[in-house]
Amino acid sequence: MAKILNKNYTKEDIFSIVRNTAIEELLPRFAKVSESKKNDGSLITESDLIVQKQVESELYELDPDILFLGEEMSAQEQNTILQNKDKAIWVLDPLDGTTNFAAGIPYYSVSLALIDKGEIVFGLVYDPERDECFVAEKNNGAYCLSKGTTTIPLKNETQTIELKDAVACIDLKRLPGELATRLVSQHPFRSQRSFGGVALDWCWLAAGRFDVYLHGKQNIWDYAAGHLVFTETGGASSTLEGEPLFINQLLPRAGVAALNHQLFQEWAAWLEVPN
Repeated sequence: MAKILNKNYTKEDIFSIVRNTAIEELLPRFAKVSESKKNDGSLITESDLIVQKQVESELYELDPDILFLGEEMSAQEQNTILQNKDKAIWVLDPLDGTTNFAAGIPYYSVSLALIDKGEIVFGLVYDPERDECFVAEKNNGAYCLSKGTTTIPLKNETQTIELKDAVACIDLKRLPGELATRLVSQHPFRSQRSFGGVALDWCWLAAGRFDVYLHGKQNIWDYAAGHLVFTETGGASSTLEGEPLFINQLLPRAGVAALNHQLFQEWAAWLEVPN
């Protein structure tokens, strides 16, 4: 595997940190933890905190020059870190899909992205239940590493599908009420799913497991890594306002996406996304 930012460590080193932590700390606790609510109403478990602490420690040992931003830090700490333009930043969601994890639904992941000079340059999303790791490097493609050994390249831009035949992944509860109602009553696609884990949603879209996507509120640690994986497959995305999805800020973003640009144009037109 290639080096990261020309450092003396590789993507394999990062993969090992994330995978080993998830196997040791998440799998034994799956469906066996109690959860509590954070101030924003989202759930947190001891697993979120343990994984964040472990990954942060090992990344710091690997390269103390790179800053670290974790979901379970305060907003003030996160903002301070993102405002630093001189250093690269690791962005970690230690457990994306906490509700699924606590409830015993096997759809959750660890998501890690690297931001350098205000751009996402590396993304890794690890699914402990399937032992699948989705990896991307900016302008260098994306792939899925299955069972730690089998590399499956991800590429979607040559696929052709019409919106009426598409499978959609949509989180209805975070959408404007009028749009959610319209999607339910006039859905333009063949079938719809909602899985409850943003990072894996992007990666499953990248892998062609569904065709179009819509989510009304994603934080930077939710989508940074998975969105890079998706983008590197040739897919197209924007916000509901027609803006680029990623901004180097804490502001939550709505995500609209499709496997390829032709399908995205049809999906965005139905959603009335500005050009």
